[in-house]
Amino acid sequence: MGNAKGERPVSKAEVVAGNRALVGESPVWDERDGSLLWVDILRGEVHRFRPREDDDRLVARLPVPVGAVATCRSSGLVVAAGMGFALLDEASGELTHLATAGRGDRMNDARCDPAGRLWGGTLTLEHRPRAAALYRLAPDGRLITVLDDVTLSNGLAWSPDGTRMYYADTVTERVDVFDFDIETGGVRGRRTFVDLHDTPGRPDGLAMDAEGGLWVAMARGGTVRRFAPSGRLDEVVDLPLPYVTSCAFGGERLEDLFVTTLCAGLGEAELARYPEAGAVLRIPNIGVAGLPAARYAGTSGGAR
Repeated sequence: MGNAKGERPVSKAEVVAGNRALVGESPVWDERDGSLLWVDILRGEVHRFRPREDDDRLVARLPVPVGAVATCRSSGLVVAAGMGFALLDEASGELTHLATAGRGDRMNDARCDPAGRLWGGTLTLEHRPRAAALYRLAPDGRLITVLDDVTLSNGLAWSPDGTRMYYADTVTERVDVFDFDIETGGVRGRRTFVDLHDTPGRPDGLAMDAEGGLWVAMARGGTVRRFAPSGRLDEVVDLPLPYVTSCAFGGERLEDLFVTTLCAGLGEAELARYPEAGAVLRIPNIGVAGLPAARYAGTSGGAR
């Protein structure tokens, strides 16, 4: 795909949704209706953007911060919100509690693995070292603590063949990789996939493409970087602002890259300098297709 360390131009990024989201996060493409789900963590909002109608609609405003959203296989949505996981009825906005996490102050990023388990982690507001955790929610609702020494749990992704899991604990300034057992959900052999200490920004959200390339959103670094399965950097998407949070593939052929951003904590001068802060950006026809987003295999109950 392209040349090693190729750079994609800023001009390709376009604002498609969001209006000064405090912390836009968790973009996920819903192939059922060709829309992009995303959240504003601090406002507790779940949004659905429909490109065909150019319509970004508020699905629900929750009473707690919402770190991530995912779709269910049957119907409905599941969220990592507050300090746990819940089903979200899109019609009424009602939550059905599934499980409570035990470590940290709130849920952060979450993703489904290829077998339909939902993985999500926590953080503490002070980013206390090793005071948070990474959890795995089984389809039957059982919650398993996978890692209990996390500081700021963030991006998750799986290789196309399901044998590798990638994970970013942001403060470590690296992305780690595990050997993954798709049958059991077990992980082992944790090791550094890519060290980002010398790269502007810190690793946040992750996205996997169909060729096995891992895309890393660099928080406060203004880029999304693609790494080959070997860990070699071979693409850099330079964005018009530094405050990126996550990324996901979407569009009719899964060849558009959607990027969420934040504006929380920015002063008037920064907001004036970066008018796109808090928006959802799209880079069309990125040059490689993504993978369909996995869905939670648990029952959706009354969610619709």
